[in-house]
Amino acid sequence: MELELAAARLAELGHSTRLAIFRILVKAGRQGLSVGDIQQQLDIPGSTLSHHLARMIKVDLLQQQREGRTLYCQLQFEVVESLLGYLYAECCTADGQPLLAMHNIELASAKC
Repeated sequence: MELELAAARLAELGHSTRLAIFRILVKAGRQGLSVGDIQQQLDIPGSTLSHHLARMIKVDLLQQQREGRTLYCQLQFEVVESLLGYLYAECCTADGQPLLAMHNIELASAKC
């Protein structure tokens, strides 16, 4: 992943509403949620939600799929995994000593 792409994705997650959308969609899993369900959970106007979803789609953090009259949003887990990998790629010092506590990820995984 290129630096500029990683920065763009992280910038979109730097907004509290988009971070909330991200967290909701992580919890929803690969099936995602309808736009209406996301709007209900966040209690924000539809136009505001559409704006935030469009920004996340632009950097490939999520995709949308229409089923009949319902529009669903799914987090692009492969993109998120790639972004996390990019962030963790430099987690060790030159002498090979880890700087980041990887056990936090393991602890989070244990809650699943």
